[in-house]
Amino acid sequence: MALMLNVTDLRGTTPTTAELRRVLPRGGADVNSVLPTVGPIVEAVHEHGAEKALEYGEQFDRIRPVSVRVPAEVIDAAERELDAALRDALTEAIARIRAVHAEQKPAAHTTTLGPGATVTETFIPVARVGLYVPGGKAVYPSSVLMNVIPAQEAGASSMVVCTPPQEEFGGWPHPTILAACKLLGVDEVWAVGGAQAVALMAFGDDAYGLEPVDMVTGPGNIFVAAAKRLVNGVVGIDAEAGPSEIAIIADDSANPEFVALDLISQAEHDENAASVLITASSQLAEAVAQAVDKRAAQTLNAQRAASALGGSQSGIVLVDDLEHAILVANAYAAEHLEVHTRDARAVAERITNAGAIFVGDYSPVPLGDYAAGSNHVLPTSGTARFNAGLSTHTFLKPVNLIEYDRAALEQIGEHIIALAADEQLPAHGEAIAARMEQK
Repeated sequence: MALMLNVTDLRGTTPTTAELRRVLPRGGADVNSVLPTVGPIVEAVHEHGAEKALEYGEQFDRIRPVSVRVPAEVIDAAERELDAALRDALTEAIARIRAVHAEQKPAAHTTTLGPGATVTETFIPVARVGLYVPGGKAVYPSSVLMNVIPAQEAGASSMVVCTPPQEEFGGWPHPTILAACKLLGVDEVWAVGGAQAVALMAFGDDAYGLEPVDMVTGPGNIFVAAAKRLVNGVVGIDAEAGPSEIAIIADDSANPEFVALDLISQAEHDENAASVLITASSQLAEAVAQAVDKRAAQTLNAQRAASALGGSQSGIVLVDDLEHAILVANAYAAEHLEVHTRDARAVAERITNAGAIFVGDYSPVPLGDYAAGSNHVLPTSGTARFNAGLSTHTFLKPVNLIEYDRAALEQIGEHIIALAADEQLPAHGEAIAARMEQK
């Protein structure tokens, strides 16, 4: 078998869930390791605001923008000069993402528990959100779309996009990022990146007219993830995003070229990205491994892809059969899971742990990265076992409206008094009794 992809052979074994978590290839970032570095940055921005954030930006990004907030004329110019083909692509992606996320918003509903006794669940949007868009190894206008649109569809009344200044563009963010903001109607963009951006969004700066947010979302490197951990509780966060990962369940009917290219597509994100094939077919495994070696060497980001594909976080997992593959996939809980099997939809519906599931030959992960309509901000590092990806739901707070009249309260009152007495909280019961005794 080719050398780039490591092989984990689970055939003939019945590992426990704990064993699978230990032996499966796994990427991820040790956020704890950078907390001593990031903590002082967050604290400094908390204490000194935008001035300190700009200082860190100058240190890390080698450029200091003229202002934190990107002027309207700079945003307008970026949109005006946007390449026509890219404009069309962004416009179509916006339409599809908006269509999917608009339908995610739940309707309020009321449960009637008796005459005069109702509980209504309503959904209130987060008022102001801060959306982080990275700007390191690549430019990510798609991340603008994936963060902004669900917040808009939830009904957020205010939002700011934070993205690093670029030396190449005079200290302003990448023009395509700015153009995407303009196309979405976002006019507040801060030219700040990294941990200092997360801190500035969380704490704001009155002197600079920078209002703090209620929630910070969006992907970023390990320093961004650490900063989100540190401000969590001051503001809400979506998740601590780790390196990108893809797992593919494939049987002997799969196209090895498609599988190989999909593994490479995620490997080019980052040297720490994880690409994992799960299959019972040794012939397919061999064909995919050979195709990966060949194709990865030809891609623009060949060095980055080779590092990711050859790392311990990537590889081929050999299993006994499809049942075994599903078990392994659910234990792995991939950010992106592709299913290349006979009756792929039936297999996909048996997956319980994945950020997003891509069904069949013609639904590859890059489709979801850009324009499937789904969101590409997804749980990584196995957290898909308990976390969901970014969606309209992320920016909504379910709130209960409890409304009882006197008769309805009297019907349940004695039970409440009994429960309060048992918990030795008599004042709770007295608050009920006073109403029941009122003439």
